[in-house]
Amino acid sequence: MPFQQGSARTRQRTVLLVGIVVLLAALVLAVVLASVLTHGKQEVRPKMMKWKDRGTTKNLQEVILGRCYNYVMARYPELRDKDCLEIWESLKHAFIYKNPCNITSEDYQPLMELASHPVPCNKSLFWSKTNDLAHRYTKSNQNFLTLEDTLLGHMADRVSWCGDPSAPGINYESCPKRSECESNPSSVFWKMASKMFAEAACGVVQVMLNGSVEAGAFRSSSIFGSVEIFHLNPDKVSAVHIWLMHDIGGPQSESCSGHSIKRLKDILEERNFKITCEDDYRPVQLLQCVHNPDHTDCRLCTNTT
Repeated sequence: MPFQQGSARTRQRTVLLVGIVVLLAALVLAVVLASVLTHGKQEVRPKMMKWKDRGTTKNLQEVILGRCYNYVMARYPELRDKDCLEIWESLKHAFIYKNPCNITSEDYQPLMELASHPVPCNKSLFWSKTNDLAHRYTKSNQNFLTLEDTLLGHMADRVSWCGDPSAPGINYESCPKRSECESNPSSVFWKMASKMFAEAACGVVQVMLNGSVEAGAFRSSSIFGSVEIFHLNPDKVSAVHIWLMHDIGGPQSESCSGHSIKRLKDILEERNFKITCEDDYRPVQLLQCVHNPDHTDCRLCTNTT
């Protein structure tokens, strides 16, 4: 009887050991299988697209929200009802996880509606190839506003963003240039914002162009030449004043009687706008001379006799 009991215990131990070995083998097999499957997924996951322009601005959310709150709370408190968080979410949803070459105006429409606000009459200043000068002027003279001085333009100025179909949905390494695909997040955004800015203009509007550009001050391919000029409303805009500025010490490539300015005037006249053009508008030239006080081009600016 003791022998039979010992045999029974031995069989029980053997069965238990075999069960433990089988369980361990199953666990090892499960771990190996999971590793293989995970490795396979990593291999087939699509790689993030490579483009030629800079990638999405780091900490984009914080940058956009900070600029929005500063604009509506500190600079223009009359716009404090704007929901900056909702504006950011609308911008994000316009491009995240999307092919950056397939962005449409519909993607940005909710953002445009959320961030739009009126621009006072006689204050709209358009520009082409005078980016730095135009914005130095609006900073020193609050009587004028460029697109970049509106909420939409202020938030987006000098920042970049684009999405990607693969995780995490935002490409921080590179974004497409316009030459790679026209329907990229930046181009579509600025065209829509420019169109809205032009449509809102009323009274007398100003246009600051660069007369030192060899190719001509007015370019049909520019945002002003291809978008803004055609969305000015003749029923709201009474006149267009052209300020043709020349770089201090730079070439005088074109004057108000130049070929490209004539093309611009023809387009405006055909749309029934009154037009004036002035070479080196004095208030702006004085601002140029602040940075070049001793240059010979500035003698007229500093001469008090």
